[in-house]
Amino acid sequence: MVKSMTALTEEMKAAFATIKAFPVATASKDGWPNVVPIGFVELVDDETIWIADNFMKKTLANVQENPKVSIYVWGPETKGCFQIKGDVELKTEGPEFEKMQETVRSKMAQAPAKGLLIMKIREVYTCAPGPNAGARLL
Repeated sequence: MVKSMTALTEEMKAAFATIKAFPVATASKDGWPNVVPIGFVELVDDETIWIADNFMKKTLANVQENPKVSIYVWGPETKGCFQIKGDVELKTEGPEFEKMQETVRSKMAQAPAKGLLIMKIREVYTCAPGPNAGARLL
């Protein structure tokens, strides 16, 4: 059964817009975790996030084995914090890939922009401390 996508709330989208680098977590098929800060993370619509691959090694290997990603959204300007989980698809050609390359290179001309991870949001959890820590929001 395919799980339906989840749309972020307006408050979540506003928090997302304040972040400069996102901790992005993946795991190998054997469950070995990897977390890296990624600056080129873009909320494309209510349920899709683009993650540019400039320098991925373990992250790329992990998503090829296990196409699931978690993104942690927290910063001094956000109200609370949350974790977004979803499935990713790697693109290295086509119109979406070309648009990502254009966006990334407009901000950093020398960026390799060698791949695009298209994440479909499946679940969102709170990570704020307290009695509801870890509770599913969406």
